[in-house]
Amino acid sequence: MAVTTMAKAINAGLRKALENDPKVLLMGEDIGKLGGVFRVTDGLQKDFGEARVIDSPLAESGIVGTAVGLAMRGFRPVVEIQFDGFVFPAFDQIVTQVAKHNARSAGRTPMPITIRIPYGGGIGAVEHHSESPEAYFAHTAGLRVISPSNPADAFAMVQQAIACDDPVVFFEPKRRYWDKADVDESLDLATAPSPFRARVVRPGTSVTVVCYGPMVRTCLEAASAAAAEGIELEVVDLRSMSPLDVDTVAASVRRTGRLVVVHEAPVFLGVGAELAARITETCFYSLEAPVLRVGGYHTPYPPARLEEDYLPDLDRVLDAVDRSLAF
Repeated sequence: MAVTTMAKAINAGLRKALENDPKVLLMGEDIGKLGGVFRVTDGLQKDFGEARVIDSPLAESGIVGTAVGLAMRGFRPVVEIQFDGFVFPAFDQIVTQVAKHNARSAGRTPMPITIRIPYGGGIGAVEHHSESPEAYFAHTAGLRVISPSNPADAFAMVQQAIACDDPVVFFEPKRRYWDKADVDESLDLATAPSPFRARVVRPGTSVTVVCYGPMVRTCLEAASAAAAEGIELEVVDLRSMSPLDVDTVAASVRRTGRLVVVHEAPVFLGVGAELAARITETCFYSLEAPVLRVGGYHTPYPPARLEEDYLPDLDRVLDAVDRSLAF
């Protein structure tokens, strides 16, 4: 067990995957000699060579298209999209080829591709560097969409994504890259929790707060603040947006009677909208208040100097909790 950052935990997970399976390849812009803009792939090209850690041209569609061909030849490509806002040149490849080829070939040609995308705001970046496009991909059948919230999950989940025979979009919360926590690098993945299941990260009895990725730390901080006033929030880390683990959330809501969903992406037609609908259908007679959502506004992501006004924070989470309890 060692204390490390999320960025280094993902690096360690990629290293394990490269060591354990010669069919695993990494591709992306500046991931080799530079080690990626966030240094997540630092040192991997030096240790595994240019044939397995590949510096690609500046062409996202070409990167993912090449991964499709490699997957068809039995490889497990892991591609890095440098920033969230740059994934859209590859959007056609992802939703048209990656997501559908397994079904189109009646299961004869699986697409074990992992698409790593640093996402979300909070680092003061310029336009196209702070977006949360996860709902686009969660809406597309055939893709699995997950996001870790801490270094230990990041280490395990990136390896589980690579081992998955389905394509996985792996969203990395970039403002949590430097968060530190214990990571057990001897972890046996066979005994690790599924990356496609949610997890209760703080038990409580007053209100269920569901979140994922960068918002988990914010919601845990909100839970600590609420506890000082005698309000016990149950915080659920969703971890997977597709598939959506409604059962774990529903079990929590049946205990608390209330639900607040929190994410950085705009509330309008976001993951929280689907979860609110599913919980209302499933837990209607257990709910003491309407399901509330906290998220970004339905506007283009603002300039860096305004992003703290855009992103959900502790006060906005607690305001929603108060509104739920007052209903």
